[in-house]
Amino acid sequence: MASSSNSPCAACKFLRRKCQPECVFAPYFPPDQPQKFVNVHKVFGASNITKLLNELHPSQREDAVNSLAYEADMRLRDPVYGCVGVISLLQHQLRQLQMDLSCAKSELSKYQSLGITATTHENLGFNLIGGGGGGGREHHYHHQFFPRDHHQQQMMRSFDAGSNYDASLLAMNVSAGIGQLSQYQQTRAAAGDDRSTIHPS
Repeated sequence: MASSSNSPCAACKFLRRKCQPECVFAPYFPPDQPQKFVNVHKVFGASNITKLLNELHPSQREDAVNSLAYEADMRLRDPVYGCVGVISLLQHQLRQLQMDLSCAKSELSKYQSLGITATTHENLGFNLIGGGGGGGREHHYHHQFFPRDHHQQQMMRSFDAGSNYDASLLAMNVSAGIGQLSQYQQTRAAAGDDRSTIHPS
């Protein structure tokens, strides 16, 4: 329909005809956008546009006119390829971006794999060389490569945890035994017992 000022739409003004209230062009080619209809008419022709709009449902006409206007504008800019050239360019850019994304994901997976491998080696090296003295390391290796059942594992853990205490207790017992032996020898000497000590063969 024509505007409220009764000025003809851009199509009717270009075609030099009176714009009727039921004009099919009026809702989509307002008087302030004359170049829009000029481009569409130059590429497709006014009669073809009228036929197309009459065959479409009113809810689809606006999208159809916008598509025709874009295609006409691209055709005038590039008479050889038109909007197909733009579509081809965008498709090429999309494929290039997909390739770049695939390469980036591949590189990222390599770095992640190297990171996991380095972490595994670091943890393995720490397990092999870490913790306690030589005896502790030997027990650690033995536990790691020769697993036992649950009861034996508990016993070995208790032994490992109390290894320092057991060593101290053993030293105390040896010292006490030597002291008792010395006291016994002194007592025998005072009693005049000159029997030689029997050494085991």
